[in-house]
Amino acid sequence: MLRTLVFGASLNPNRYSNLVIHRLVEKGIDTLAFGLKSGLVDNVQIKTNLTDLQDVHTITLYLNGERQKEYYQSILSLRPKRVIFNPGTENQEFYELLQKNGIKVEVACTLVLLSTGQY
Repeated sequence: MLRTLVFGASLNPNRYSNLVIHRLVEKGIDTLAFGLKSGLVDNVQIKTNLTDLQDVHTITLYLNGERQKEYYQSILSLRPKRVIFNPGTENQEFYELLQKNGIKVEVACTLVLLSTGQY
């Protein structure tokens, strides 16, 4: 399976980013996580920096559009094949930037994609 980065991961079990880490692991998808606080979710280490991340196929975003701005270049430098904008993360400016760099943009809910076999 292709490596997925949960961007905006949370240690809080009530957050969707936390739940999606569990679902990705259950599906056998190689999962990485980036967030503000380090810790473990289902044996996935949440990293607080992006320096060691490589070979990321998909980034699933859990940061609102305003907070994404400081990460535009970092995300582009990871050279993912696609970025999934989950509900609440919509950002037309970033869609266009990603598309100009040959990165597929998907506006969807990762949890729904996983549960319906569309991931």
